Amino acid sequence: MAFRRRTKSYPFFSQEFLIQNHADIVFCLVLFVLIGLMFEATAKTAFMFILPQYNTSTLSPEGEVSLYHYGWRDCITILFYCLITIILHAVVQEYILDKVNRRLHLSKSKNTKFNESGQLCVFHLVSSVWALYILITEGYILNLSSLWKNYPHLHLRFQVKFYYLSQLAYWLHTLPELYFQKVRKEDIPRRLQYISLYLLHIMLAYLLKQYRSVPFSSEDVGMIKHLPALVLVCRFNLWAGSFVVTRMVTLILLFLVVGFGLARVENQYMDWEAGSFNTLLIRMVVLLVVCLTQAWLLWRFIHFQLRRWREGMKEQAARKRVLAKQPSRTVKRDVGESSFSLDK
Repeated sequence: MAFRRRTKSYPFFSQEFLIQNHADIVFCLVLFVLIGLMFEATAKTAFMFILPQYNTSTLSPEGEVSLYHYGWRDCITILFYCLITIILHAVVQEYILDKVNRRLHLSKSKNTKFNESGQLCVFHLVSSVWALYILITEGYILNLSSLWKNYPHLHLRFQVKFYYLSQLAYWLHTLPELYFQKVRKEDIPRRLQYISLYLLHIMLAYLLKQYRSVPFSSEDVGMIKHLPALVLVCRFNLWAGSFVVTRMVTLILLFLVVGFGLARVENQYMDWEAGSFNTLLIRMVVLLVVCLTQAWLLWRFIHFQLRRWREGMKEQAARKRVLAKQPSRTVKRDVGESSFSLDK
């Protein structure tokens, strides 16, 4: 299984060999886990990698339903799906983004930005559709009060837990991808900033049992930012208004759930075993973290727009100076050439 065209072979166990063939190596590790399902002695261990853990069966009007909670064995499942995500990353890069790059003939810097935004756009598109499906099937859209009613939400359904594990696996896989993609040192701090922010918000919601907040959060529509970033390479800009609206929706939902809903429920105490983290201090910390994040995103957005506006004004002024220096040309028509004679 070769994900990339091999232009040059490198010695085994060398750094370049690892970078060039990392997707194939990871695929072998995943295949090794899948083979473990075929044998009774290793099947139980292999299932720990593949299936979400900590499930309990309960009876409901719909029949027997499996509900889940979290624990340390989730780290094993996240690790496995982190390997799956590395493989999918290589597939998207090879069969979609590289083909588009060869047609656009972009420069090296634009090529790097295009690949980054392309990968994030695909991820956010899948996450947005998946989150919308969860919101519809779980009934959160038609009943907003369910986001904070009956807190603490001790258990969650399979699709919700798998959504969280997949989100964590994706953002964790981006850390080794910084090495595999040979990201420039000056770009690493910028990428680590938004990777850390996503991991912080998702882990906070997961550990504090705010399972219903992240699928409803507009953080999953980050595609609004990265999809126009692909178009921005081609000198277009469509995401300014969408970005601001996204930040405002996030803040409104935050204050609705944390500031209004959780402040009115009966369980106003902290109990790790009971899964309750609804105290005034924790709510204030969550509000502060998310508000600071949104403010920082808006500040960077405004700074970026002002810089682009200044650069555009400088370019227009430079063009006007060039046009002013050019001599004016007058077109003279030759009367002899334009005359029409009948004496032929």
